[in-house]
Amino acid sequence: QVHLVESGGVLVQAGGSLRLSCVASGRTFSIFTMGWFRQAPGKEREFAAAIRWRGGSTYYADAVKGRFTISRDNAKNTVYLQMNSLKPEDTAVYYCAASQSFSFTAQHGNYDYWGQGTQVTVSS
Repeated sequence: QVHLVESGGVLVQAGGSLRLSCVASGRTFSIFTMGWFRQAPGKEREFAAAIRWRGGSTYYADAVKGRFTISRDNAKNTVYLQMNSLKPEDTAVYYCAASQSFSFTAQHGNYDYWGQGTQVTVSS
């Protein structure tokens, strides 16, 4: 089992910045990819960014590319999502997820463990 706890979600003005954190515990050696997904009211959960736990390769959705940066600190078992130039359409509950699949995946169905989510609200 892997346990994920997100933090950092707050209300921020458009154009502002925010950093989300996700701390993993448990069988972290079984993780290959850590991802951030988001879900806005009335919409499906969508992929935002991911990072390979060992190699550090990163992947981004087009909607956040150039504005969001995912990073990790393996010593702290923590993944971060730095969000800059925030827009009202970035408003969502942000979820941290861990995948045990060897290959990278952006499909939320292929992630095995999920955090409880943290609310990010961007005001215009």
